[in-house]
Amino acid sequence: MQRDPRAFLWDVRESALAIESFTKGMDAEAYAANPMAQAAVERKFEIIGEALNQLSKLDAGLAARIPDLAQIVAFRNQLIHGYATVNTGTVWNITQTALPALLQAVQPLLDELG
Repeated sequence: MQRDPRAFLWDVRESALAIESFTKGMDAEAYAANPMAQAAVERKFEIIGEALNQLSKLDAGLAARIPDLAQIVAFRNQLIHGYATVNTGTVWNITQTALPALLQAVQPLLDELG
């Protein structure tokens, strides 16, 4: 049974909101000193990347409306396959700079699809 594209978008939104919650009140130094927050954030980024990867296979046109989708999936792959070389500062910067834009892209799509 094939998943509804909205389910993948919902997974992206909920994971992004969770990352925001996990890092609320933190700065880069606090994040770097908190291995539990790092693990939680990285897991949610893995979910985001996998959801978008699956969405691109299910509905390429819809997926194309997500800016930087290929980079997001590549980031997921780096987190999973290159776990030993994950840079905490890079993850933090993505959390602060790219995550808000992803949320701004996904929410209208969810609203549009109902």
